[in-house]
Amino acid sequence: MNNKFHGVFPALLTPYDKNGNVNCETIEALIEHNLKKGATGFYVGGSTSEAFLLSMDERKTILETAVKAANGKATIIAHVGCVSTEHTAELARHAAKVGADAVSAVPPFYYGFSFNEIKNHYMTLADESGLPVIIYNFVANGGSKLSQENFEVFLRDPRFLGVKHTSADMFLLERLKGMRDDVVVFNGFDEMFISGLAAGADGGIGSTYNFMAEKFVKIETLFRANKIDEAREEQKKANNIIAALIQVGVIPGCKAILRSQGFDMGEARRPFSPLTAEQNDMLLKVYSENV
Repeated sequence: MNNKFHGVFPALLTPYDKNGNVNCETIEALIEHNLKKGATGFYVGGSTSEAFLLSMDERKTILETAVKAANGKATIIAHVGCVSTEHTAELARHAAKVGADAVSAVPPFYYGFSFNEIKNHYMTLADESGLPVIIYNFVANGGSKLSQENFEVFLRDPRFLGVKHTSADMFLLERLKGMRDDVVVFNGFDEMFISGLAAGADGGIGSTYNFMAEKFVKIETLFRANKIDEAREEQKKANNIIAALIQVGVIPGCKAILRSQGFDMGEARRPFSPLTAEQNDMLLKVYSENV
């Protein structure tokens, strides 16, 4: 296990102030809060951050704020994925400059790129950043399905540290872990965290970790201690909350729970919709019953 890349990594949300600008003070507060809860690192600028609703400058500001707030107490993985290789490379160079520990990227999407085009995109990312690269495998939203053979191409290159595996394919997760002695694989679906651990994941990266990191720390601790039934019970409670989030919208819902805890999150950017009063009440009720 790579010592810096394991455990519970909140996929950092992006808070906004009353004018809709990135709220750096709340980012700092979220990081400090989650460090106290046992988070070992943060995944910054990914799907949960509303990455594709942010400008390039905003993505850079968020990362700079996170690196400064973590202050060496947590591992920072910078998601730099864009459709454009040039934009991805720009964000990657910035990540290296400001002190991120690794970069990650979803494959370039929308246009149905060939594997050769995707491979060239990632190789440019590795060249430009000089940092370890974690491929973000998110077929449901990314639109690019990489095969086991495709991953083997990347993981033969030591610059590729591993994979963020946001997929229900636990067989592939297990295969990925066996491709190299030092490969790092993070489980991506929060609701399958214990399943990912059972398949060999080094930890997890997740949206709901922002407000209940301690629950996932507990699941991992119980699992590693072979207290499987207790770990499964904690996963069930987490999944009750996740089921409610799915009903109302995961990112707006995560922000609603954090607002209830005193964090100034703002609303998710349009086209996301704010929760109704009824949705908010239902979500907070389920959360309080399962936390």
